[in-house]
Amino acid sequence: MAANRLLQHYVDNARRLPWRAMPGESAPDPYRVWLSEVMLQQTTVAAVKPRFERFLSRWPTIEALAVARDEDVLSEWAGLGYYARARNLIACAREVAARGGFPTSEDELRKLPGIGGYTAAAIAAIAFGQRALVMDTNVERVVARLNGIEEPVAESKARLRELLDLMTPEIGAGDFSQAMMDLGATICRPRGPDCSVCPLNSGCAAHASGEPERFPGPKRKTARPLRHGISYWSERNGCVWLVRRPAKGMLGGMAALPGPEWTDEPVAREPTLGQVTHVFTHFRLELSVVSAAVAAGEGWWHPLHSLAEAGLPTLYKRAIESVLSSRSALAA
Repeated sequence: MAANRLLQHYVDNARRLPWRAMPGESAPDPYRVWLSEVMLQQTTVAAVKPRFERFLSRWPTIEALAVARDEDVLSEWAGLGYYARARNLIACAREVAARGGFPTSEDELRKLPGIGGYTAAAIAAIAFGQRALVMDTNVERVVARLNGIEEPVAESKARLRELLDLMTPEIGAGDFSQAMMDLGATICRPRGPDCSVCPLNSGCAAHASGEPERFPGPKRKTARPLRHGISYWSERNGCVWLVRRPAKGMLGGMAALPGPEWTDEPVAREPTLGQVTHVFTHFRLELSVVSAAVAAGEGWWHPLHSLAEAGLPTLYKRAIESVLSSRSALAA
C-alpha cells in the first residue's frame, strides 16, 4: 500500500524541524504546530526556522502571546511578509487563551481568526491525530504527479482533494501528512524531482511518462497591475520620522515612512530621494521617497543607526536603503 511505503520512508528520512515531533514521539504542542503553519504560509522553511525559534523564545506559550502588545508582535514579524497573518495571530492567540486551549476538531479550528481550511486540517492531524486532508503546495504537486493530472493546480483542486482522500489513512494522518510534505519538499520537487529514490515511484503516472516535471501544468500567468505611492522623509539629529500604518489594510499596524494612500494613477513627480518597486501578491508598487520639512502624522523619531530594531516591513526597509544609498553615492 502506498501510504505504508510512504510512512516507512518518513520514519527513515523525516526532516528535523523545530516545530515537529519525530515519528514515534508524542504529538507536538498545538501552539507550535499552529505557529509554524501560520509562519510557513508563503514563506520558506529555511526562512521560518530561525524566526520560529526566536518567536518562541519571546512568547513560549499561547498565553504569553495572548498578553503581548500588538506592536511587539508586529515588530517581531517584520520581514516575514503577509502581515495580515500577524494580526490574525494576535487575535487567534487571545481567543484560544480565553477558551483555555485549542479545539481539537477541524471544524472548530476553522472558526478561529486567521485559520483556514489547510491550517485547521494540519493542526487537527498533526497535533490531535484526527484524520484530516492536509493539502499544501507540496502535497498538491505529489498527488498531481502520482495521478498524472496535467491541468494547473488551481483548476484541479477538487479532484486533487478527492485523490488525497483516497490515500489518507484512518490512523496516523499526522505522520502521513508530514510525510507527503517532506516528499514534495525534498524529492518530488518542482524542478529536478529525484524519482529514483521516491518510495511511490512504482505507481506514479508522472514518473512513468518520463517527463515528471510536466505534471501538474503551470499556473496561467496574469499581469500584476502597477500602483503608485509616495513616502515622506523627515530627518533630524540622525533620526528619521516613522509612523504606524492603519490597523486594517496592506501592512496594517506595521512601522512605516508616512505618506498618503497608494493609487492606481501615477503620482505627481517631485525630486525623489529614493525609489523602489515592490511586488505584492496581486500588484506591483512603485514607491517614491520625497523630502518633507515637517514630520507627518503621529509617530516617533527613530535613530538611523538602529533601523533594524524598528520592525519595518521589507517595503520600507528597501525604501530607506534606497535613500541612504543615493546619499552615499552623491557623497562619494
